[in-house]
Amino acid sequence: MKMLSMPLAEWMRSTSWTSFCSYSSRSCKIWTDCCWATCPPIFPDCVSLADALPGEEGRGALMTRADVIVIGGGANGTSTAFHLASRGVKNVLLLERRQLGAGATGKSGSLVRMHYTNEPESRLAFESLKVFRDFRNIVGGDCGFEPIGFLQIVPRGYEAALARNVARQQRLGIATEVVTPGRLNELLPGCRTDDVGAAAWEPQSGFADPNATTFAFAEAARRLGATIETGCEVLRILTERGRVVGVETPRGRVEAPVVVLVPGAWAAPLLAPLGLDFGLVPHRIQITIFRWPAGFTRRHCVVIDAIHQSWFRPEGAATTLIGVELGAGHADPNAFDEGVDPEFVATCRNALAGRLPAMREATMRGGWAGMISMSADGRPIIDQIPSVAGLYCMLGDSGTSFKTSPAIGKCLAEWIVDGKPRTADLTPFRSTRFAEALPWHDEDNYGGQGLTISR
Repeated sequence: MKMLSMPLAEWMRSTSWTSFCSYSSRSCKIWTDCCWATCPPIFPDCVSLADALPGEEGRGALMTRADVIVIGGGANGTSTAFHLASRGVKNVLLLERRQLGAGATGKSGSLVRMHYTNEPESRLAFESLKVFRDFRNIVGGDCGFEPIGFLQIVPRGYEAALARNVARQQRLGIATEVVTPGRLNELLPGCRTDDVGAAAWEPQSGFADPNATTFAFAEAARRLGATIETGCEVLRILTERGRVVGVETPRGRVEAPVVVLVPGAWAAPLLAPLGLDFGLVPHRIQITIFRWPAGFTRRHCVVIDAIHQSWFRPEGAATTLIGVELGAGHADPNAFDEGVDPEFVATCRNALAGRLPAMREATMRGGWAGMISMSADGRPIIDQIPSVAGLYCMLGDSGTSFKTSPAIGKCLAEWIVDGKPRTADLTPFRSTRFAEALPWHDEDNYGGQGLTISR
């Protein structure tokens, strides 16, 4: 494929090409004006956005030594590679089995919001927001961040819990406030409010483009000297006397004293030979797209609706992306349907219309499915594995780590370079919490919601 002479996001805006392919018995189209593709980049008869990344190394000789190897080319992997390179680490090598963003990142809802029911994740999200808001100066390139505002809606009975969460976030410096149902129609015109207990409003939050973010991190890492190899699967992490010494790939062995494992739902085959089992479960998650009905013309904010167990956000000028807590299940990450189920579409329509009644007449325009890795408590594992010196990880993303990827990558780089993370305390995310019988539990939750499904 011809390499580009301009940044990917700029190229996408300057072109109007489309590509069609056969996808799960559905006709699909890549829309470059909204940076989303309903066909993943594994099909040879369609153009892959990931293949368009300038300067990828291709299939030449693989380097035999690195200072740090990052396994996984999603937002967290590329963020880690960038932050390592920006700290002056030489010979950073990122290995991705398919294309950049081909896993959970490229299928993400890519919400950028600070509202969590615990402080550690809110802190990571807030540190990441600082990067999204100034991405061009901090990283370079365009992450597609749109600060259109965010609403967290909760049912009656959870007003006090939401108020405590908002107060906790305000102490961190996050711009957020509690709003009553009476103000919701101002922030989300046309919404139903009779079932709402309260809501939190974040005027500076919104969403970003997950592919553009990943590509920009990768480009920035390369500019700083990192090497990125796509289509190169890691078969095994090599250890000697309890510490990392490198990795094995189909293209040969690469020696390195440090490995960062960020492979999403594809972690189990790499963990098992090391005697590691964190109870991670791969889940298939889905997202669908609705075209706004006639008369619905105002672009809405980003919403997580705990009443309908859904999230939704605008995409482009006249469509909405939505996911729900239902419709996720165990699946083989190497053999799963990447299309969207009709039953899921119906569930999404009901959830969306339950909050915005006008959307009952919306037209379904597409969708996709991807794989996330769920931890036992629904929270990521970010750690230096105690039993394997030199092995760092971000595992069990649980569908909610895109928005925190800038801070996670920075923290992992600090840990490797400085000996400990400085941007945020990662102790709550330690891998040993399950063996300690101390899984994560948020007191101020909103009814024990299950899967976070890419929000």
